[in-house]
Amino acid sequence: MLDQSPRERMFNVPAVVTGLLAVLAIVHAVSTLLLTPEQYDAFLWLFAFIPARYDASVTTDVAWSGGVGADIWTFVTYALVHANLTHLVVNGVWLLAFCSPLARRFGPLRFLAFMAATAAAGAFAHLVTHIGALVPIVGASASISGAMAAAMRFAFQPGGFLGGARDGEEAHRIPALSLAACLREPRVIVFLLVWFGVNALFGFISLDGAGMDQPLAWQAHIGGFMAGLLTFSFFDPVPMSATAGHDTDPASTIH
Repeated sequence: MLDQSPRERMFNVPAVVTGLLAVLAIVHAVSTLLLTPEQYDAFLWLFAFIPARYDASVTTDVAWSGGVGADIWTFVTYALVHANLTHLVVNGVWLLAFCSPLARRFGPLRFLAFMAATAAAGAFAHLVTHIGALVPIVGASASISGAMAAAMRFAFQPGGFLGGARDGEEAHRIPALSLAACLREPRVIVFLLVWFGVNALFGFISLDGAGMDQPLAWQAHIGGFMAGLLTFSFFDPVPMSATAGHDTDPASTIH
């Protein structure tokens, strides 16, 4: 007799995550393989996030590309650009791990809006800590950090994808903890300590040996992470856990 029971797909990656990875790869290939060094500099000037763009006291040899439009879109477009192949691959691995469960839970449109919002939050955090800096920042790390924070809100719940889940689909529809309840969960506390500890180290060490010879914008990581943690309820389509609902969730008032 043939087994008719449904099976998990070997590579169960949401289409929106696959599409986002493809966009990151295409942007990197075009910018590094097809552009001359001068064109690449102009590309960064137009799409990377550069704090000096927002400081009138900073003078440059050329006018800022893109005008007011670039003042707005670079808060998000910098996340689509990567410094080198190592940067892209590392971010791609983390994106697959943490953005896949979030994309299944949010759906494509909410997921993309969330990624854009956390990218903007990361850029803002970098801006306020690097006023007037001319060095551009690039990479999806702030958005991925936001996805890590958002995933914490439901990953460790009984039946969640880090809480002993057996059914892959149901694991991503488990009711989330409130923010207050989440911050009382021991595994979440350990995750937070490790995550913030690693990012604190980024402020003191260089990653040149790993092929990451550009400055690491760890403040942007923290900005994206905090945005993901605090705005999760705004994007989440799944009703909150009844037991967790007794706690007041500040994010639920953000609309």
